Amino acid sequence: MYQYLLRRTLIAIGLVFTIMAVVFIMLRVALPGDPAVVLAGDRASPELIAQIRENLGLDRPILEQLALFMVRAVQGDLGRSVKFGEPVFGVILKAFPFTLLLTFLSVGIGTAMGLGVGVLTAVKHGTWIDKVSIVFVVFFYSIPTFWLGTMLILLFAVAWRMLPVQGAETWQHFVLPVTTLSIGEAAFIARLTRANMLEALSAPYVQTARSKGLVERRVVFVHALRNTLIPVITVVGLSMGSLLGGAVITESIFGLPGVGRLSIQAILDRDYPMIQGTVLLVAVAFVFVNLLVDVIYTYIDPRIRFN
Repeated sequence: MYQYLLRRTLIAIGLVFTIMAVVFIMLRVALPGDPAVVLAGDRASPELIAQIRENLGLDRPILEQLALFMVRAVQGDLGRSVKFGEPVFGVILKAFPFTLLLTFLSVGIGTAMGLGVGVLTAVKHGTWIDKVSIVFVVFFYSIPTFWLGTMLILLFAVAWRMLPVQGAETWQHFVLPVTTLSIGEAAFIARLTRANMLEALSAPYVQTARSKGLVERRVVFVHALRNTLIPVITVVGLSMGSLLGGAVITESIFGLPGVGRLSIQAILDRDYPMIQGTVLLVAVAFVFVNLLVDVIYTYIDPRIRFN
Protein backbone atom coordinates (compact mmCIF):
# COMPACT_ATOMS: atom_id res chain seq x y z
CA MET A 1 0.00 0.00 0.00
CA TYR A 2 2.68 2.50 1.02
CA GLN A 3 4.87 1.50 -1.92
CA TYR A 4 1.95 2.09 -4.25
CA LEU A 5 1.23 5.51 -2.76
CA LEU A 6 4.89 6.45 -3.05
CA ARG A 7 5.01 5.32 -6.66
CA ARG A 8 1.80 7.16 -7.52
CA THR A 9 3.03 10.29 -5.76
CA LEU A 10 6.23 10.28 -7.78
CA ILE A 11 4.26 9.78 -11.00
CA ALA A 12 1.91 12.60 -9.98
CA ILE A 13 4.83 14.95 -9.35
CA GLY A 14 6.28 14.12 -12.74
CA LEU A 15 2.90 14.68 -14.37
CA VAL A 16 2.51 18.08 -12.71
CA PHE A 17 5.95 19.18 -13.92
CA THR A 18 5.11 17.99 -17.45
CA ILE A 19 1.88 19.99 -17.42
CA MET A 20 3.77 23.02 -16.14
CA ALA A 21 6.21 22.75 -19.06
CA VAL A 22 3.42 22.34 -21.64
CA VAL A 23 1.45 25.29 -20.29
CA PHE A 24 4.53 27.49 -20.09
CA ILE A 25 5.56 26.75 -23.68
CA MET A 26 2.01 27.06 -25.03
CA LEU A 27 1.61 30.49 -23.47
CA ARG A 28 4.82 31.62 -25.15
CA VAL A 29 3.89 30.13 -28.54
CA ALA A 30 0.11 30.15 -28.88
CA LEU A 31 -0.77 33.62 -27.59
CA PRO A 32 -0.12 36.34 -30.17
CA GLY A 33 2.23 39.26 -29.59
CA ASP A 34 5.05 39.97 -27.24
CA PRO A 35 3.87 39.73 -23.60
CA ALA A 36 6.02 42.72 -22.66
CA VAL A 37 4.44 44.85 -25.39
CA VAL A 38 0.96 43.71 -24.42
CA LEU A 39 1.55 44.57 -20.78
CA ALA A 40 3.25 47.88 -21.47
CA GLY A 41 0.75 49.11 -24.05
CA ASP A 42 1.07 50.23 -27.65
CA ARG A 43 2.41 53.69 -26.76
CA ALA A 44 5.05 52.49 -24.30
CA SER A 45 8.66 53.49 -24.83
CA PRO A 46 11.24 50.87 -25.83
CA GLU A 47 12.95 51.39 -22.48
CA LEU A 48 9.77 50.49 -20.58
CA ILE A 49 9.19 47.43 -22.75
CA ALA A 50 12.77 46.30 -22.17
CA GLN A 51 12.35 46.80 -18.43
CA ILE A 52 9.16 44.72 -18.35
CA ARG A 53 10.82 42.01 -20.43
CA GLU A 54 13.69 41.91 -17.98
CA ASN A 55 11.40 41.81 -14.94
CA LEU A 56 9.45 38.90 -16.40
CA GLY A 57 12.60 37.11 -17.48
CA LEU A 58 11.56 37.20 -21.13
CA ASP A 59 15.03 38.27 -22.22
CA ARG A 60 16.43 34.86 -21.24
CA PRO A 61 16.42 31.64 -23.32
CA ILE A 62 13.12 29.73 -23.22
CA LEU A 63 14.58 26.72 -21.41
CA GLU A 64 16.12 28.94 -18.78
CA GLN A 65 12.78 30.68 -18.32
CA LEU A 66 11.07 27.31 -17.90
CA ALA A 67 13.61 26.07 -15.36
CA LEU A 68 13.35 29.31 -13.39
CA PHE A 69 9.55 29.09 -13.41
CA MET A 70 9.59 25.50 -12.10
CA VAL A 71 12.09 26.29 -9.35
CA ARG A 72 10.03 29.26 -8.19
CA ALA A 73 6.77 27.28 -8.42
CA VAL A 74 8.16 24.60 -6.10
CA GLN A 75 8.96 27.37 -3.62
CA GLY A 76 5.40 28.71 -3.86
CA ASP A 77 6.35 31.66 -6.05
CA LEU A 78 4.14 31.71 -9.15
CA GLY A 79 5.10 35.24 -10.09
CA ARG A 80 3.27 38.53 -9.67
CA SER A 81 -0.10 39.19 -11.26
CA VAL A 82 0.00 41.94 -13.84
CA LYS A 83 -3.58 43.07 -13.19
CA PHE A 84 -3.65 42.87 -9.38
CA GLY A 85 -0.01 43.70 -8.74
CA GLU A 86 0.09 40.98 -6.08
CA PRO A 87 1.69 37.52 -5.91
CA VAL A 88 -0.29 35.03 -7.99
CA PHE A 89 -0.37 32.48 -5.18
CA GLY A 90 -1.95 35.00 -2.82
CA VAL A 91 -4.62 36.01 -5.33
CA ILE A 92 -5.51 32.36 -5.98
CA LEU A 93 -5.73 31.67 -2.24
CA LYS A 94 -8.29 34.46 -1.92
CA ALA A 95 -10.45 33.01 -4.71
CA PHE A 96 -10.01 29.31 -3.93
CA PRO A 97 -12.32 29.13 -0.83
CA PHE A 98 -15.31 30.19 -2.95
CA THR A 99 -14.52 27.53 -5.56
CA LEU A 100 -13.91 24.95 -2.83
CA LEU A 101 -17.28 25.63 -1.19
CA LEU A 102 -19.08 25.58 -4.54
CA THR A 103 -17.39 22.28 -5.45
CA PHE A 104 -18.17 20.40 -2.25
CA LEU A 105 -21.77 21.59 -2.10
CA SER A 106 -22.46 20.83 -5.77
CA VAL A 107 -20.76 17.44 -5.83
CA GLY A 108 -22.14 16.42 -2.43
CA ILE A 109 -25.75 17.35 -3.19
CA GLY A 110 -25.57 16.04 -6.76
CA THR A 111 -24.10 12.71 -5.65
CA ALA A 112 -26.69 12.21 -2.91
CA MET A 113 -29.56 13.01 -5.28
CA GLY A 114 -28.12 10.88 -8.08
CA LEU A 115 -27.57 7.85 -5.87
CA GLY A 116 -31.07 8.12 -4.45
CA VAL A 117 -32.76 8.41 -7.83
CA GLY A 118 -30.56 5.72 -9.37
CA VAL A 119 -31.28 3.19 -6.63
CA LEU A 120 -35.00 3.99 -6.66
CA THR A 121 -35.35 3.57 -10.43
CA ALA A 122 -33.38 0.31 -10.37
CA VAL A 123 -35.50 -1.15 -7.58
CA LYS A 124 -38.71 0.05 -9.30
CA HIS A 125 -37.49 -1.08 -12.72
CA GLY A 126 -40.30 -1.18 -15.29
CA THR A 127 -42.81 0.73 -13.15
CA TRP A 128 -44.17 4.21 -13.79
CA ILE A 129 -41.70 5.60 -11.23
CA ASP A 130 -38.83 4.26 -13.31
CA LYS A 131 -40.21 5.61 -16.58
CA VAL A 132 -41.00 9.08 -15.24
CA SER A 133 -37.61 9.32 -13.52
CA ILE A 134 -35.77 8.37 -16.70
CA VAL A 135 -37.50 11.19 -18.58
CA PHE A 136 -36.45 13.77 -15.99
CA VAL A 137 -32.93 12.38 -15.71
CA VAL A 138 -32.33 12.49 -19.47
CA PHE A 139 -33.89 15.96 -19.66
CA PHE A 140 -31.68 17.49 -16.95
CA TYR A 141 -28.59 15.66 -18.20
CA SER A 142 -29.10 17.13 -21.69
CA ILE A 143 -29.51 20.75 -20.52
CA PRO A 144 -26.37 22.90 -20.96
CA THR A 145 -25.10 24.44 -17.75
CA PHE A 146 -25.12 28.02 -19.06
CA TRP A 147 -28.75 27.70 -20.20
CA LEU A 148 -29.91 26.22 -16.91
CA GLY A 149 -28.09 28.91 -14.93
CA THR A 150 -29.63 31.65 -17.06
CA MET A 151 -33.13 30.22 -16.66
CA LEU A 152 -32.71 29.98 -12.89
CA ILE A 153 -31.64 33.63 -12.79
CA LEU A 154 -34.63 34.73 -14.86
CA LEU A 155 -37.01 32.73 -12.69
CA PHE A 156 -35.75 33.13 -9.11
CA ALA A 157 -33.88 36.44 -9.34
CA VAL A 158 -35.68 38.48 -12.00
CA ALA A 159 -39.29 37.24 -12.00
CA TRP A 160 -39.78 36.21 -8.37
CA ARG A 161 -36.92 38.21 -6.78
CA MET A 162 -36.29 35.44 -4.25
CA LEU A 163 -32.51 35.03 -4.53
CA PRO A 164 -29.52 37.26 -5.33
CA VAL A 165 -27.39 36.68 -8.40
CA GLN A 166 -24.02 38.42 -8.22
CA GLY A 167 -21.54 38.06 -5.38
CA ALA A 168 -20.82 35.62 -2.57
CA GLU A 169 -21.58 37.55 0.61
CA THR A 170 -24.30 35.28 2.04
CA TRP A 171 -25.39 31.66 1.71
CA GLN A 172 -28.25 32.78 -0.56
CA HIS A 173 -25.69 33.70 -3.23
CA PHE A 174 -24.67 30.02 -3.50
CA VAL A 175 -28.17 28.58 -3.93
CA LEU A 176 -28.49 29.18 -7.66
CA PRO A 177 -24.94 28.22 -8.72
CA VAL A 178 -25.00 25.08 -6.55
CA THR A 179 -28.37 24.14 -8.00
CA THR A 180 -27.07 24.69 -11.53
CA LEU A 181 -24.10 22.37 -11.05
CA SER A 182 -25.72 19.74 -8.81
CA ILE A 183 -28.64 19.06 -11.15
CA GLY A 184 -26.40 17.98 -14.02
CA GLU A 185 -24.20 16.01 -11.62
CA ALA A 186 -27.24 14.26 -10.13
CA ALA A 187 -28.64 13.33 -13.54
CA PHE A 188 -25.40 11.75 -14.72
CA ILE A 189 -24.85 9.81 -11.49
CA ALA A 190 -28.48 8.66 -11.50
CA ARG A 191 -28.06 7.16 -14.99
CA LEU A 192 -24.79 5.50 -14.03
CA THR A 193 -26.15 4.16 -10.73
CA ARG A 194 -29.31 2.80 -12.33
CA ALA A 195 -27.41 0.91 -15.03
CA ASN A 196 -24.97 -0.64 -12.55
CA MET A 197 -27.67 -1.40 -9.99
CA LEU A 198 -29.76 -3.28 -12.55
CA GLU A 199 -26.74 -5.42 -13.35
CA ALA A 200 -25.93 -5.97 -9.69
CA LEU A 201 -29.51 -6.88 -8.69
CA SER A 202 -29.53 -9.69 -11.24
CA ALA A 203 -26.11 -11.04 -10.20
CA PRO A 204 -25.83 -14.48 -8.57
CA TYR A 205 -24.49 -13.13 -5.24
CA VAL A 206 -27.61 -10.96 -4.84
CA GLN A 207 -29.85 -13.94 -5.57
CA THR A 208 -27.91 -15.90 -2.98
CA ALA A 209 -28.35 -13.13 -0.41
CA ARG A 210 -32.10 -13.13 -1.03
CA SER A 211 -32.29 -16.91 -0.75
CA LYS A 212 -30.69 -16.65 2.70
CA GLY A 213 -33.70 -14.64 3.85
CA LEU A 214 -32.03 -11.23 4.11
CA VAL A 215 -34.38 -8.24 4.09
CA GLU A 216 -34.59 -6.45 0.76
CA ARG A 217 -33.20 -3.21 2.17
CA ARG A 218 -30.01 -4.97 3.24
CA VAL A 219 -29.72 -6.75 -0.10
CA VAL A 220 -30.05 -3.46 -2.01
CA PHE A 221 -27.85 -1.17 0.07
CA VAL A 222 -25.23 -3.55 1.44
CA HIS A 223 -24.76 -6.13 -1.32
CA ALA A 224 -25.87 -4.44 -4.55
CA LEU A 225 -25.14 -0.73 -4.01
CA ARG A 226 -21.66 -1.25 -2.61
CA ASN A 227 -20.59 -3.05 -5.77
CA THR A 228 -21.87 -0.22 -7.97
CA LEU A 229 -19.95 2.54 -6.18
CA ILE A 230 -16.63 2.06 -8.01
CA PRO A 231 -17.72 3.79 -11.27
CA VAL A 232 -19.70 6.36 -9.29
CA ILE A 233 -16.65 7.27 -7.20
CA THR A 234 -14.62 7.61 -10.41
CA VAL A 235 -17.14 10.06 -11.86
CA VAL A 236 -17.35 11.99 -8.58
CA GLY A 237 -13.57 12.27 -8.46
CA LEU A 238 -13.35 13.60 -12.01
CA SER A 239 -16.16 16.08 -11.33
CA MET A 240 -14.56 17.30 -8.14
CA GLY A 241 -11.17 17.71 -9.82
CA SER A 242 -12.75 19.68 -12.64
CA LEU A 243 -14.73 21.97 -10.34
CA LEU A 244 -11.78 22.57 -8.03
CA GLY A 245 -9.97 23.89 -11.07
CA GLY A 246 -12.78 26.38 -11.46
CA ALA A 247 -16.36 26.15 -12.62
CA VAL A 248 -15.66 28.69 -15.34
CA ILE A 249 -19.13 29.12 -16.84
CA THR A 250 -21.08 28.97 -13.59
CA GLU A 251 -18.78 31.34 -11.70
CA SER A 252 -18.89 33.80 -14.60
CA ILE A 253 -22.70 33.71 -14.87
CA PHE A 254 -23.29 34.21 -11.14
CA GLY A 255 -20.34 36.54 -10.52
CA LEU A 256 -18.65 34.33 -7.93
CA PRO A 257 -15.09 35.48 -7.19
CA GLY A 258 -13.67 31.97 -7.61
CA VAL A 259 -10.80 30.44 -9.55
CA GLY A 260 -12.87 29.88 -12.69
CA ARG A 261 -13.79 33.52 -13.06
CA LEU A 262 -10.25 34.49 -12.14
CA SER A 263 -8.83 32.37 -14.97
CA ILE A 264 -11.20 33.94 -17.51
CA GLN A 265 -10.20 37.43 -16.40
CA ALA A 266 -6.54 36.44 -16.63
CA ILE A 267 -6.96 35.23 -20.21
CA LEU A 268 -8.82 38.40 -21.25
CA ASP A 269 -6.18 40.59 -19.59
CA ARG A 270 -3.31 38.41 -20.88
CA ASP A 271 -2.09 38.09 -17.34
CA TYR A 272 0.48 35.37 -18.10
CA PRO A 273 1.56 34.62 -14.51
CA MET A 274 -2.07 34.30 -13.41
CA ILE A 275 -2.92 32.00 -16.32
CA GLN A 276 0.00 29.75 -15.41
CA GLY A 277 -1.05 29.71 -11.77
CA THR A 278 -4.69 28.81 -12.39
CA VAL A 279 -3.82 26.07 -14.89
CA LEU A 280 -1.30 24.64 -12.43
CA LEU A 281 -4.05 24.57 -9.79
CA VAL A 282 -6.28 22.57 -12.16
CA ALA A 283 -3.49 20.05 -12.75
CA VAL A 284 -2.71 19.61 -9.06
CA ALA A 285 -6.43 19.24 -8.22
CA PHE A 286 -6.94 16.53 -10.83
CA VAL A 287 -3.83 14.61 -9.79
CA PHE A 288 -4.62 14.78 -6.08
CA VAL A 289 -8.28 13.80 -6.47
CA ASN A 290 -7.45 10.85 -8.72
CA LEU A 291 -4.88 9.60 -6.21
CA LEU A 292 -7.48 9.92 -3.45
CA VAL A 293 -10.03 8.00 -5.53
CA ASP A 294 -7.59 5.12 -6.04
CA VAL A 295 -7.12 4.87 -2.27
CA ILE A 296 -10.88 4.91 -1.63
CA TYR A 297 -11.31 1.97 -4.03
CA THR A 298 -9.70 -0.40 -1.51
CA TYR A 299 -12.19 0.53 1.20
CA ILE A 300 -15.18 0.08 -1.10
CA ASP A 301 -14.08 -3.20 -2.72
CA PRO A 302 -11.82 -5.45 -0.63
CA ARG A 303 -10.95 -7.44 -3.76
CA ILE A 304 -8.83 -4.54 -5.01
CA ARG A 305 -5.23 -4.72 -3.88
CA PHE A 306 -2.30 -2.54 -4.84
CA ASN A 307 0.68 -4.60 -5.93
